[in-house]
Amino acid sequence: MAQVRLQKFLAECGVGSRRKMEQFMREGRVQVNGLVVTELGRKIDPAVDKVEVNRRPVQAAPKGVMLLNKPRGVVSTLSDPEGRRTVSDFLTKHYASYFPVGRLDWDSTGLMILTNDGEMAERLMHPRFGFERVYEARVEGSVSEVILDKLRAGVRLSDGVVNADGEIIRSEANSTWVMVSIKEGRNRVVRRVFEKLGHPVMKLKRTVYGPFKLGRLQVGQVRVLTLKEYYQVRRKVMLSESGDASSEERAPRKFEPRDDTQSKNVRATGRGSRGRAGKGFDDKDLGEKGRGGKGQGGKDRGEKGFRGKGRGDKPRWERDSRKDSRDTGRFKSSRSEERRRPSKKGRPDRRRRRD
Repeated sequence: MAQVRLQKFLAECGVGSRRKMEQFMREGRVQVNGLVVTELGRKIDPAVDKVEVNRRPVQAAPKGVMLLNKPRGVVSTLSDPEGRRTVSDFLTKHYASYFPVGRLDWDSTGLMILTNDGEMAERLMHPRFGFERVYEARVEGSVSEVILDKLRAGVRLSDGVVNADGEIIRSEANSTWVMVSIKEGRNRVVRRVFEKLGHPVMKLKRTVYGPFKLGRLQVGQVRVLTLKEYYQVRRKVMLSESGDASSEERAPRKFEPRDDTQSKNVRATGRGSRGRAGKGFDDKDLGEKGRGGKGQGGKDRGEKGFRGKGRGDKPRWERDSRKDSRDTGRFKSSRSEERRRPSKKGRPDRRRRRD
């Protein structure tokens, strides 16, 4: 396993925040393999090193993801000095190591992602990958297509230009519901953009963040992803180059045909001989295998007296029964000879014998 900083490891295990763990290290309350560690840059291997805090062993919690429909009036942090409700109030002791990915305003609702996978969280929040965030915003006044065109063209704010895409969901008496798609993670970016356009936001709810969707999750409810779901979404996030599925994931698998001549259960489909081995093979090959047919090989087999579909010089019923009996051991009795007697049409009489 790769080495990580000690304070980061302790934070991911749910012992406390990184700053708090750094304070513990300065106070000499953290030990690695029985030795007190005060160096803040110390790295450890969680699979090998034994870590203790206040002489209690610390073990890494299994990785996972949790989705929360954040209510209004909840702060998107694990602790708040003002004593307001935080997302940590929705976490049980088993998920104490989870932390929020990104933030939502105090008066905004919707999808919040909590995880203890720091690598995936960093990738989701980094502007380089540009994972899409989708919001449903209720803004003041009537929003026209001209406003949406300005939104798509880009709105200049104090910290730079913001590009987003918008679509009108429905219009009400004094407000409009707009679906906004943006790949920015700045502070209160949606509210600031619409305020600049002259339509302040009245309500704001996030419904999509990268590969995660709010779905039918009710306000205040929490959903923990299964281990299978976690690995699937993690693979999608880590393979992504621009916030969407990577080209490797989108590309269909190449079909590699197998050699039908080496398979016993595959029939040939080409045109060729009428032999039993199937279509698409050479007549000579079929004759050599004793499969018969109209090829030369089938004829040779028939002349030699082999049983099969190969034809000899004469039909069976026109051959001398004694000669056949001596050469091949067949047609030993006159009764058998009668049974092979040709019919009026030149073929053996295969009608059922009546007693």
